[in-house]
Amino acid sequence: MLFGGLFAIFYFLLIRPQKKQQKAHDQMVANLAKGDEIVTVGGIVGLIIHLTEDRITIKTAGDTRLEIDRAKIGRRLSGGG
Repeated sequence: MLFGGLFAIFYFLLIRPQKKQQKAHDQMVANLAKGDEIVTVGGIVGLIIHLTEDRITIKTAGDTRLEIDRAKIGRRLSGGG
C-alpha cells in the first residue's frame, strides 16, 4: 500500500509532466515549416529552408547553412515568413 502511494506521487510529480512536455515538443517539431525561425538545443538560431523526415536545413548568419536532426530543435521563435 505504501509503495503504491509513493509510486502514484512519483508518477504525478515527475513522470506525467515530463511526458506532457515531450508530447508538446514532438508536436511542435512535427508542425515546423519552411520559413520558421528556430533555436536548436545548442543555442543556434536559424531560418528553416528545407525539411526532410528526420533532418532540417537552416540558414544562419550570412549565408551559412546547417543540417540538423529534427530532435535537436529546442523551440520555434516565429512562424513562416
